[in-house]
Order: sequence, then structure tokens, then C-alpha cells
Amino acid sequence: VTVQPEELYDVYASASGIISNIYFREGDTIAEGEILAKVTSDLSKLNKEQAQLNLKLAEAKYKGDDNVLDRLEKELEANQEQLTQDSINYERQKRLIEKGVGAKVDLETKKLKFDLSKKQLSILKKQYKQTEDELRNNYKQSTNAVEIALANLSDFSIRSKINGKIYSLLKEEGELITQQTPIAKIGYCNSFIIEMRIDEVDIASVSLNQNVVISLDAYKGKSFKAKITKIYPEKDERTQTFKVEAKFINPPDALYAGLSGEANIVVSQKDNVMTIPLEYLTEDGKVITEDGEIEVRTGMRNIERVEIESPKIDENTKIIKP
Repeated sequence: VTVQPEELYDVYASASGIISNIYFREGDTIAEGEILAKVTSDLSKLNKEQAQLNLKLAEAKYKGDDNVLDRLEKELEANQEQLTQDSINYERQKRLIEKGVGAKVDLETKKLKFDLSKKQLSILKKQYKQTEDELRNNYKQSTNAVEIALANLSDFSIRSKINGKIYSLLKEEGELITQQTPIAKIGYCNSFIIEMRIDEVDIASVSLNQNVVISLDAYKGKSFKAKITKIYPEKDERTQTFKVEAKFINPPDALYAGLSGEANIVVSQKDNVMTIPLEYLTEDGKVITEDGEIEVRTGMRNIERVEIESPKIDENTKIIKP
């Protein structure tokens, strides 16, 4: 048996850096969402500053006083005016030709210039639309980059996931911490579970809600009742055991993380049975009486006593230890 706080978990940082502040000590209680420690990282600060600079540049190009779209709009206006003028010149020359005035080459020249202005205006409109989309997307991407950089900075605040107690601090201020190294262990304050390791030859006899009798090394001569609440389905290959959890029905007055002891799981129970000490039963299932050996039928047993179901002996029979 090992006693552990319920919901005990290892606390990890979301990003690597130097621990600048730890706001709690071992044994302190902490609320859900409260900051346990802060981590600093020059790289994240630089990323935030770079993202903010990129956002300013993208905003200036998209919304600034002298942005790219304003210049394109002026080009569009100038091209529209030129197209209008070329259209007028072309129509005028066409009317003159219809009246027999002017050269035909002048009409073709003015038509060519009108068509060219029309194409240039179409190209400019497409360029304006494409540039507007690019600038808008760049501005949105830069805004997102700033939000991500700020979120990464918030990752450097390590917070508690539960209302609980700090059972151990594994790092100190000024130490380097990575995402693979825990900084602390946090669990519930007054709610404990009993972790038991059951040998694989016995696990088939264990089921949920069975009664458990717990003896703890810290409470000599006392026993505590519990019930099985969880059976883990996978065997630990290293210890060749299964992990089983139970909860106290009558817990002791004070419990601490890591208390150890032993557990007796009640797999079956009978009332008013006759038993003998196990060492009085021979290897071939007999008992020795003053009249000789008697073969008996046995029932339940534990490590000390065995049930005798045979009618051949009763509580008044004197038996001899082999």
C-alpha cells in the first residue's frame, strides 16, 4: 500500500526558460488557475518585439497615410481620365472620317490609343484588387503573429490546474527548466487514494467495491476500512503486478503523501465456520487426531487458518500438529 493525494500530478512548464519567481512553498494550498511560478525567456521577448514591428509595417502599408493602395487609386484615377480623353478623341475622329474630313490613319492611331488605355485600366483594377488582398492578409497574419507571441509569453506563467496543495517543489528560482522537467507535484488537500500492487496470480480474485482492511506503518496496531474504486487493466511489466486503487471509509486523523503499509482485500466471507490453524493440516489434506489420520474437506483459507467443512470432526476434536 502507498497513500497518495487524489489527482496528484506533475506540473510542467509550457516552454523552456529560467525560473524567475516561485510564489509558493511546499505544503501551501493553491487555487485553480493561480500562478505557481514564472519563467523568463529572452527569445520569446524578441519574438514578441519582432511580431509587433512586423504588424506596424503591415498596418502602415495597408492603412497608413501613404499606403500602397492610395498610390494605386491615384494611378487608377489618372488612367480613367486618360481613357475618357482617348474615348472622346476617338469618337471625334470617327465623326470627322464619316464627314470625309481627316486621314484614316489618324482614326486608327486614336483607336489604338483608346484600346490601350482600356487595357491598362483593366490591368490596374486587377492589380489594385490583388494588392488589397495581399495587404489585408499580411495585416491579419501579422496581427495573429502578435497574439501568438503574447500567448507564448503567457505560457511562461505556470498555473495550477486544481484547487489543492503543493506536495513538493522540484526546482528553485534561477534554475533552467524545460518542457520535459516537472517543477512541482500538486494534488487535493484532504482527499487521498490508496494505491495497491496486486500480484498477477491474485488479480482475478479482485473486483470493484470489495472491502479492504488497511494497516499503515505510521499507525501501529490500528486498521482502517476501505473499498476498491479502480482496477487498472494493464500489468506493470517491471514489477509483474497490477495497480489497484481504493478509498478510505474511515480514514485516520492525519494522512500524508507517501505513507506505506499493507492491505488485506476481502475476496469472500462466511459467518460461523469451523477453522483450524493452517499448520495442523497435512500436505495431503488430512488432520491427525488421537485416533489417527482423518481426511477432511476444506473450504476457504487465508495465510493463517483454513475452514473445515468435513463432518468427521467438530470443535471438540483434539488434533495434533504434524
